[in-house]
Order: sequence, then C-alpha cells, then structure tokens
Amino acid sequence: MINQDFDVIIIGGGLAGLTNAIHLSQNNIKVLLIEKSNYPKHKVCGEYISNEVLPYLIFLGFDPFKFGAKRISKFQLTTHNNKNIEAKLPLGGFGMSRYEMDYQLYQLALESGVTVLQDLVIDIELDTDVFQIETKLKHTYQSKIVIGAFGKRSNLDIKLDRKFINKKSPYLGVKVHVSGNFPEDKVALHNFKGGYCGVSKVENDHINLCYITDYNAFKKYKDIATFQNEVLFKNLALKQLFKNSNLEFNKPLTISQISFETKSPVENHILMCGDSAGMIHPLCGNGMGMAIRSAQLASELIIDYLQGKIATREALEKAYTKNWKSTFSFRLKVGHAIAYLFRKDWLAPKLLAVMRWFPFLIPLIIRMTHGKPMKVP
Repeated sequence: MINQDFDVIIIGGGLAGLTNAIHLSQNNIKVLLIEKSNYPKHKVCGEYISNEVLPYLIFLGFDPFKFGAKRISKFQLTTHNNKNIEAKLPLGGFGMSRYEMDYQLYQLALESGVTVLQDLVIDIELDTDVFQIETKLKHTYQSKIVIGAFGKRSNLDIKLDRKFINKKSPYLGVKVHVSGNFPEDKVALHNFKGGYCGVSKVENDHINLCYITDYNAFKKYKDIATFQNEVLFKNLALKQLFKNSNLEFNKPLTISQISFETKSPVENHILMCGDSAGMIHPLCGNGMGMAIRSAQLASELIIDYLQGKIATREALEKAYTKNWKSTFSFRLKVGHAIAYLFRKDWLAPKLLAVMRWFPFLIPLIIRMTHGKPMKVP
C-alpha cells in the first residue's frame, strides 16, 4: 500500500537533511523527511561551524545567534608535548550544539511545510523513474527524487552495496559537554598521541569536548576514564580542561567505525548529502559547514530539475557530482594530508614549530579546508 506521493524524500534529519528539506519546501516542493530518531538529540560532533554557511542559513530563515550561538574568531593549536600556537580565524565561525541546532532547524522545517516522519528506511527502489521507499513501520512512499542524508554509516550503505562500507575503520569518537572556563570566542584543537580533541563553547555556556582516536590505541585501556588519564592528559591543556570542569552528561557519547574513505555523491540515483557523500577529518573543523553547503548544492539543482530547467535525471546526477567534487574534493585531499601528518607523533611538534616561525601558514591551511561565504539568491 502506497501512503502518499512526494516530489522529494529525504532520508536522514541531520544538518544536511534538514537544510535540504527547508530549502526545497520553501520553493513549493512537496517534501517528506524520514528520521529514525526524535528531536532534540545530542550527537558526537565538534559543534563548530564555519561562517561560510552563515549567509545561506540566514537566507533560509535561520539565525543561530537568536538561539545563543557563540561567535568564534580565534584558533588555538597544541601538540601532545605541549607546544602551543594561536591565530585568528580568517573567516570565523560559531559554536552551537547539535542538540539545539538540529531541533531549531526541525522546527523551521515544520513551519516551512515539510512532512517529518520518525521511522527507519529499509529499502529504496527506482522503478520507471519513480522511487519506492519502504520503512520499518511498513509504510511505502513514492517520490521523484531521493536524497541520502543518513550520516557516516547506515544499514542503507550495506543495502546499496557502497564500496566504503566493507572497509573497517579504526576511528572512535567521544564527546562530552562540561561547564567551566573557556573563552567563548575561541576554538581549540589539542593533539595527543593517537588523536586530537576539539574544544569550543556552545549556546548554553557549556564547553563541547569532542575527540577522535585510533580504536586500536584506545582498546589497550580498560575504559574511557583510564584512556583519558593515561593518554589525553599528557597534553596539559586537555588535562586542565577536563580536571577543572564539571561533566554535564551522565556519560560520554561515543561513535565507532568513523570512515574517511572516498564515497560517491550519487549512488543508485540517490543524491548523497553531508557525511553520506563524504567526510573531512574532524581536525579540519568543517564537517558541519560541508553538510550544509552540500544541501544548498543539491537543493538548487533539484529545483531546476523539477522546474524543467534540467532535462533528465542523468543530467541532474552529472551536475550534482560535478558541483560536489569541484566544491569539496580539494579540501578533502588537504584534510587527509593534514590528518596523516598529525598522526605522526614525532612530526606534529616540528610542524607546529614551522608554523610558529611562519604564522601566515595557519590561515592559509584553514582557507584550504574551508570555502568562501556561500552565495544566495
């Protein structure tokens, strides 16, 4: 039984899915957003967003500063052996929790006319130019376009037989919110052996501490607390932050099998957005910005396709693939290179020494992993 027809069905209600839904619905397109979880919800995330996406968010009717987002203009980097460097961010950004940001975008999506369904997609088929979507709750929906915005890893990746999903990833992410002292205009990246931790304030004056590490290094220790004491706290900046702050979560949030393998922006005729299309290493601090930017790329092309300005599905898929790669391929390559260099514990302090001698390198590297402010109509 088919429940209802839509112009576009979006699978996944994170940043990419929500911004796609808002943009399309505000252009009189009938949108169904299917998200497995309810709102609001915390997620393992660095929670720093580059200002490159701010014009687009304002265009959609979302001003993060109305909800207490922190304006960030400074950057700090430390190595595992406690070398330190600070710089101004070329473009700046803001700090906002996924708990608050996703929820407020969800509210805007509802106001914009998006149909939101809490369910889990279990199958997607394209039949005679129309998608059939089946859900765990045994609903079936049809649409002309499907957007995949279901995050880093999903059972749908297995169903679609995506190449990256068969490769095990050694990365583990851990996140907590704490209350304590940290400048609200700064984002910090603290290196430790086997990983790095991002630090920034979010809307309720909580400090977001989110780190990524190699799981093989982590599993040598019996639990998170022991790992932090034995490894993270060799970086004295991290030790001070954790020891002099009060935990605001009952327990840390974790995510495993974080994959940075190359993905395809289009898979089985599904337009992939956000982490479903590709991930930049968190140390580059721009994953949230990339998710939102990918939504703009997809939405603008889908609008043209549904209005007949793009003649065929093939042309739509080619245009999205081309635009996605031209926008993100270089910054992903730079992100991979930076991550590789910082994984070399002996090399990271030397790199930082070079940057202290040549401070112009830091803004240059940041620009290479970020984009310019997004253009809006």
